[in-house]
Amino acid sequence: MISYQKSKAWYLLQFKPNSYRIAELNLKRQGFETFIPLQEITKRKFSRFVNCVIPLFPGYMFVSFDLNESLWTKIRSTSGVLRLVSIGGIPKVLPSDIIDGIVQRCDKFGRIKPSKVPAKGDDVRIIRGSFADFLAKIEKIDDNERALVLLKFAENMTRVEVETNQLEIL
Repeated sequence: MISYQKSKAWYLLQFKPNSYRIAELNLKRQGFETFIPLQEITKRKFSRFVNCVIPLFPGYMFVSFDLNESLWTKIRSTSGVLRLVSIGGIPKVLPSDIIDGIVQRCDKFGRIKPSKVPAKGDDVRIIRGSFADFLAKIEKIDDNERALVLLKFAENMTRVEVETNQLEIL
């Protein structure tokens, strides 16, 4: 769950490869607020498709602290953390409008929501599921957030039903 406060200063942190969960857990234990925007993707593993949740910015997360009050130097020695992104040894505050914009694009679990609602006739790319990375055209959207799309497959147009959250508008 996102616990975001606008009034705090946010900084960029680089975590060790595949260690964002460890870094986040250890930073929260020390009292630091973190924010990792996530995206859901589909990867092919062997002969099947697997949905994965990965950071939107691979290798980076946002951390909030008061540069003057907190012991921010202990962040560098936190398990899972590689370094704080800094200039001249001092972490650089990120513009609050950038963080606000990213938070507004996320759901309550920190996952990025689609930027636009797909509509009939839109050209889309399927981003999750068994048809991941295929291009299609929306033919119809029903009330249950399911879309009927025309998929070009082996030189033929095929109708496929997918959820609208599996689509990315081109």
